[in-house]
Amino acid sequence: MGKQKLEQSLKEKQAANQHLFVPYIMAGDGGLDILKERINFLADSGASAIELGIPFSDPVADGPTIQAAGIRALENGTTLKAVLEILASSKEERTVPIILMTYTNPIYMYGVEQFAKDCAASGVDGVIIPDLPMEEEKLVDRSLLDHQIAFIRLAAMTSSEDRLIDIASRSEGFLYAVSVMGTTGARKAHHDDVKSYLENLKKHSSVPVLAGFGVSSAEQAQELSTHCDGVIVGSKIVDLFHNGKSDEVKKLIEGSIHVSVNT
Repeated sequence: MGKQKLEQSLKEKQAANQHLFVPYIMAGDGGLDILKERINFLADSGASAIELGIPFSDPVADGPTIQAAGIRALENGTTLKAVLEILASSKEERTVPIILMTYTNPIYMYGVEQFAKDCAASGVDGVIIPDLPMEEEKLVDRSLLDHQIAFIRLAAMTSSEDRLIDIASRSEGFLYAVSVMGTTGARKAHHDDVKSYLENLKKHSSVPVLAGFGVSSAEQAQELSTHCDGVIVGSKIVDLFHNGKSDEVKKLIEGSIHVSVNT
């Protein structure tokens, strides 16, 4: 369950000689009634885990594509409670690990302990909280630990070496390596320093290191995955689904997870 299930699932993907691939979707974008279907589709396409965004009115880490998806989801009446209820109803049939990406305020308003308890009951395996700095983790870390929910940390390229080592040592599930400076969003290329940054994180992390922010093609995913364990792709996935191109989503995942003979 929870953290253990996530980490074991990722190990199995790697043992099958696959790069890890975690797609991000915004819960409620397109309606909550299609959430189960999208989760199953992504799992069948080869996703290692699924990052599920919870819409929020002040998404400081999100670029324009995901912000727009969040607005659409809020207009559809999406709430954290509603998402957890849907996840609970499909818990037994679901095989792919689920990670919630949400902000501190919705968790605080929900109640930290109740949030962790309901996540566990709904089969959520991990949580990402991008606006919660390491110094404030005590707000949630005990509750998440008690309910065996992986607390997935984010590492930034602008952080000092000591801070990166500290973040890596705390990592659960996987370490989310922010591979660009700024907010989320598809980009054509990544900075030259990303390679050494990712390889450095791998030296210090006992869990897989996944590169996120700005990944928009299988070619980028393959390139980044030669320096870490895989990628997280959000804006591109959100955009493809919004434009009815689910076949392109499948191609992107399948093209990213294959380990070529050159890697």
